[in-house]
Amino acid sequence: MKIAFIGQKGIPMKFGGVEKHVESLAVGLAQRGHDVYAYTRPWYTPKKLKIYKGVHLISLGSFKTKHLDAISHSFKASLDVLRRNYDVVHYHGVGPALMAWIPKLFKPSCKVVITFHCIDRYHQKWGLLARLALYLGEWAAVHFADDTITVSKTLQNYCADTYSADTIYIPNGVDVVKDASAEIIKKKYGLTKGSYILFLSRLVKHKGAHYLIEAYNQLRTDKKLVIAGGSAFTDDYVKFLKKQAQYNPNIIFTGNVEGGSNEWKELYSNAYLFVHPSESEGLPIVVLEAMSFGLPVLASNIRENMEAIAGGHGFSFKNKNVNDLKKKLEHLINSPVLVKEVGIDAKKYVLENYSWVDIVNSVEQVYQELLNFNVVNSFSGKAIHIR
Repeated sequence: MKIAFIGQKGIPMKFGGVEKHVESLAVGLAQRGHDVYAYTRPWYTPKKLKIYKGVHLISLGSFKTKHLDAISHSFKASLDVLRRNYDVVHYHGVGPALMAWIPKLFKPSCKVVITFHCIDRYHQKWGLLARLALYLGEWAAVHFADDTITVSKTLQNYCADTYSADTIYIPNGVDVVKDASAEIIKKKYGLTKGSYILFLSRLVKHKGAHYLIEAYNQLRTDKKLVIAGGSAFTDDYVKFLKKQAQYNPNIIFTGNVEGGSNEWKELYSNAYLFVHPSESEGLPIVVLEAMSFGLPVLASNIRENMEAIAGGHGFSFKNKNVNDLKKKLEHLINSPVLVKEVGIDAKKYVLENYSWVDIVNSVEQVYQELLNFNVVNSFSGKAIHIR
């Protein structure tokens, strides 16, 4: 099959859950013998990079602003699709889905698949007009696609309840990554094994870093707080976070940490606890990644987070509740045996249930069914392809 991916900033992933998802999926499909193309933005992926792990990269410019970056790039990519003979065009995100009508209308031989990653209009960085556009993007995601994929059962239920739409549940996933000793992070930040609490995400308001900093400032602990991530057109929010932390020398801001880098591995491998205080998610890849390192997770009790840590494979606190977050942090800091046991169980659970091998196989089956391919699948594991 000849497959194109639209909506991601680019690959290889530097930051961003969608970018991690697309990279893992695109590389996995290329390894299975498919002809895979990913559209990239030159500010994220170097224009000179033409191929990455078997995936062809097509660089197109965009208007790099908060409101126009994704949609302008998706528009250009959708027009480019018309001059190429793809079998499948796969859009990622409800914003880019607004452009899916272009191949659907002008390239009817090509099948359109859209992955619904998150209810983006809930994110606090968007104004009224942008939220309206993202709401239309949700509608487009379930009406313009030949098949719509949701990355969590919560989103699958949302699409059914809100749009009476039948979607396919195929989650985000994780890779098996070896632990790394604290070398880079010791040299740069003075961090050692078990000496810090980790937050790793883009610094956007709905990820809730401000709740964590406020709660941490009320603790008496020798464990440091590491805020790993950078601005995503949110410079004012980053300034606010640093002002919150200005009188606490134990709060460390690392800036963007490139996914898959040695520093990224070391941060996950050596933390005592991972905290994810997000107000809105699809299925949080960072939570799954933390679990894959055997790192116990404390997450806000929104449905998407609870789905990831289901069955006691993590800890939760009341969403947006700083006092409850503080209490849970205190309890877990004082319960190292419990923390370690849950981390071990979480690693086993996530590697068994969120494997990229299974996920790539499931997406491939979606494509094959749309194209009426009569293919004997050589995959011997389980598929995650649930309507």
